[in-house]
Amino acid sequence: MTELTEKEYDELDEAITAEMPQTKKGVGGMFTRQCELLSALDAVSANYIKTKAEATNRLPAQIIGEMVRKELASA
Repeated sequence: MTELTEKEYDELDEAITAEMPQTKKGVGGMFTRQCELLSALDAVSANYIKTKAEATNRLPAQIIGEMVRKELASA
């Protein structure tokens, strides 16, 4: 990896700072999708799933998937 001069660092800093990232609504990464998933639920359900996910160190989608599989198995 080559080292940048002070001038190159300044130019790079200006270029990165000047250009704000463009985002599109509904398009996002894993965490955006998790938030959208929880926003579709009522407050009590969302809070329960978030609390359980944090306690077990898993994603909310994993908790919901587990709950659905349990429900299907008992049906």
